[in-house]
Amino acid sequence: MAAQFGIDAAQVLPFSTGVILEPLPVERLVAGLPAAKAALKADGWFDAAHGIMTTDTVPKASSRQVQIGGKTITLTGISKGAGMIKPNMATMLGFMATDADVAQPLLDALLKDVADLSFNSITVDGDTSTNDSFMLIATGQAGNPTIADAASPDYAVFRAAVLDLAIWLAQAIVRDGEGATKFMTLQIEGGKDRDECRKVGYAIGHSPLVKTAFFASDPNLGRILAAIGYAGIDDLDVAGIKVWLGSNGEEVLVAEQGGRAAGYNEEAGARIMQAAEITIRVDLGRGSVGATLWTCDFSYDYVKINADYRS
Repeated sequence: MAAQFGIDAAQVLPFSTGVILEPLPVERLVAGLPAAKAALKADGWFDAAHGIMTTDTVPKASSRQVQIGGKTITLTGISKGAGMIKPNMATMLGFMATDADVAQPLLDALLKDVADLSFNSITVDGDTSTNDSFMLIATGQAGNPTIADAASPDYAVFRAAVLDLAIWLAQAIVRDGEGATKFMTLQIEGGKDRDECRKVGYAIGHSPLVKTAFFASDPNLGRILAAIGYAGIDDLDVAGIKVWLGSNGEEVLVAEQGGRAAGYNEEAGARIMQAAEITIRVDLGRGSVGATLWTCDFSYDYVKINADYRS
């Protein structure tokens, strides 16, 4: 059983390029299948993770095991991507396989649910391409009772494992972002709905000014607040917004009521910004819904990589 979450050809817009791109003939793919089958081996995942790399600096692979129906269920996944990352359309690939027995309709719904919370919640540069794919394959070889009810405890365990692995693989893409030196968690809360929380998260995560400030370890509050302001929430009340910066177990309130927090000092902000992993937490003060996204900074190397890269 397999489910795929990617780009439908009908959704791809025409674009101009100096390179003529032609689809690989199906005959060539079919001809290569016997050799691919003969090369199958238990530790082939590592080779596959290497094989799909482009500007990636490290292969991305991980596994999980859970107990379902008295059987050990294994999940293994690989991903690829480092630049042009902002799904739904990005130069990323994600492949996950499990020996669990899961009903096909449930697997289809699960993949879309998990993709939204993982691969569709990351951005490196806000850019996109015409190619992405996230595939989940379930062989049913583990011998567990078929998971067919989304309300069952078995499904809850399975979903949690799939989501945990998908988030790890998606975050691995951001951590290996082209030229990245910092991993940033964008935790947006207090929204009226998830869509507006994601708008704010992406506005912050896509801002070149925010990303370069983080590269410089500069807690530039104005750039963050400006991004929140232009995120596209027409009735946003700036007086209700609070912003925190956090790292290494420390969190500092940096902005409130439309400006700098009364108790904030530059030393605390600068200390947090030195960390390799930083959280920007924003409370919109509008409701009870939240969303979490992940991004990275912009460094000199990002420009160098993309200035030198030829397709």
